[in-house]
Amino acid sequence: MIGIIDYGMGNLGSVRNACRFLGIPAEILASPARARDCRALILPGVGAFGDGIAHLRERGWAGTLEAWVADGRPLLGICLGLQLLFEESEESPGARGLGWIQGRVRRFPAAPGLKVPHMGWNRVHQTRPDPVWEGAPDGSHFYFVHSYFAEPADPSVVAGRTNYGVEFCSVVRWRSVFAVQFHPEKSQRVGLRLLGNFARQGGMAVEGEAVQ
Repeated sequence: MIGIIDYGMGNLGSVRNACRFLGIPAEILASPARARDCRALILPGVGAFGDGIAHLRERGWAGTLEAWVADGRPLLGICLGLQLLFEESEESPGARGLGWIQGRVRRFPAAPGLKVPHMGWNRVHQTRPDPVWEGAPDGSHFYFVHSYFAEPADPSVVAGRTNYGVEFCSVVRWRSVFAVQFHPEKSQRVGLRLLGNFARQGGMAVEGEAVQ
């Protein structure tokens, strides 16, 4: 089973529905104790960086996730779930993220003709091979909704880049963590493909082969 972490940030139903479409057992987890029944976890999220990290810690998820990743178990971060892996964000000065990946989260700079938030379809250019990319062509379009982007100190963790006025990191791979700034559950066939590949990393069968 995939566990979808509920820490009070964002709509989790669309992630669960995408997993169910693929035939992957998925459950929204309100308590870290339920993680013991899972083979992989998804950390989604929509909202402010400071609120997100505060809720993770208040609900006991921060330590559970750290132990999960130390054991080498698969974790998928989505949108805010990617940003929280970093040390800090311009969105919430003084708030400390999980800090697993060195670097900070920055707001998109003002640019003529570009609206913030970055909302809609955009290309992701793969910068390193990864099993989660299998069957997803380089340059595929994914659906984004965000005003801030991650800026890793170590470029080797970047697995995908996207251009929106500036070229930014849209995908990271760090140990057993694969995290994306876009929303795979809203990205049609190619997004479902990524979710299926992630589930396979956790040793789960995927029935929705039509996404190939």
